[in-house]
Amino acid sequence: MKDMNVLVINCGSSSLKFQLINSLSEKVIAKGLCERIGIEGSQMTYTPAGGEKYEKVTPMKDHTEAVRLVLEALTDKDHGVVKSLSEIGAVGHRLVHGGENFAGSTLISDEVIQAIEECNDLAPLHNPANLIGIRACQELMPDTPMAGVFDTAFHQTMPEEAYLYGLPYRYYEKYKVRRYGFHGTSHSYVSKRAAQILGKDYADLKIIVCHLGNGASVSAVKNGKCVDTSMGLTPLEGLIMGTRSGDIDPAIIEFLCNKEGKSVHEILNVLNKESGVFGLSEGFSSDFRDLEKAYRAGEAPSIRTMKTFAYRVAKYIGAYTAAMNGVDVICFTAGIGENSPFIRAMIASYLGYLGITIDEKANEKRGEEICISVPESNTKVLVVPTNEELAIARETVALL
Repeated sequence: MKDMNVLVINCGSSSLKFQLINSLSEKVIAKGLCERIGIEGSQMTYTPAGGEKYEKVTPMKDHTEAVRLVLEALTDKDHGVVKSLSEIGAVGHRLVHGGENFAGSTLISDEVIQAIEECNDLAPLHNPANLIGIRACQELMPDTPMAGVFDTAFHQTMPEEAYLYGLPYRYYEKYKVRRYGFHGTSHSYVSKRAAQILGKDYADLKIIVCHLGNGASVSAVKNGKCVDTSMGLTPLEGLIMGTRSGDIDPAIIEFLCNKEGKSVHEILNVLNKESGVFGLSEGFSSDFRDLEKAYRAGEAPSIRTMKTFAYRVAKYIGAYTAAMNGVDVICFTAGIGENSPFIRAMIASYLGYLGITIDEKANEKRGEEICISVPESNTKVLVVPTNEELAIARETVALL
């Protein structure tokens, strides 16, 4: 692999996360976060490898200003990790929605930017912010090659029976209304890493990845290709999440509009921001640590919330086992999947039919790469910490 430093950029509507990664050692040289971009009280947190974390509170009127501050921090004579921008060989951008235009990562060009813009109505909160990050980097680093890595790309191998909805086909033809799925970079990284851990050929395995965080999704990866995933046209479909409802009867939207005197937009806002485990727990918390503590204290709202969440994950695992006609390995990843032995055990309690027995001692570990099923289990269960930034850096280098 070529030895270069890759700057990984992940732009949100008012935030910018970044990591500088060496492609050869795959070590993080520096990382940080710009918050409240365009809002009063904006600040940057920056941590060089082996150095002290520091925060800088300073106005950032837009993402260009945020990128400028990031580049200044990376080259700063006291805190910097490179002497000049010439030591940054490429920039990898996390892009949320590529529609059907992109089945893989791609080098950024004017034509690519135009194709991403055409997907803006599919991801109105994310894609415009991602594009702002690209343009900001282009302005400040005009000679540095840039790559776009799409959340949706990994799922573009789904067959049409998996991605089509039971709607008039004309809506797919006219508007591309279909399942796209998200968290693709994570699902790709974790499924490939699972094959490496097991010492098996990726192309010979049936893998289910459970990416469980505040946003959560499940994917089915058969013989090295994604064949189904739980998120849909948007990230609202699928599992119950932190504040998102996941799967519901679509008629509920009209029912609540009529009962509450609200618009469709207002009810969708409820489904995205006031639902999920937050809504089920009567507004107690969207943080699973709080919910677990309350569950153990015998508090009914948290008990029903945790049970409902675990049941939905287990149901998707069963569905994807059927979709692949079997499963060799189930992976837990992301904030909850990596750090909640309690949730993993609740989900696994449904999986005895797969010949799974959880090793309770191994399952006590948090944030570690570990097999948590006993050796005799027919299906292996792994915890695999995700690393989307490293995956983006790898994709960027591969394109170059």
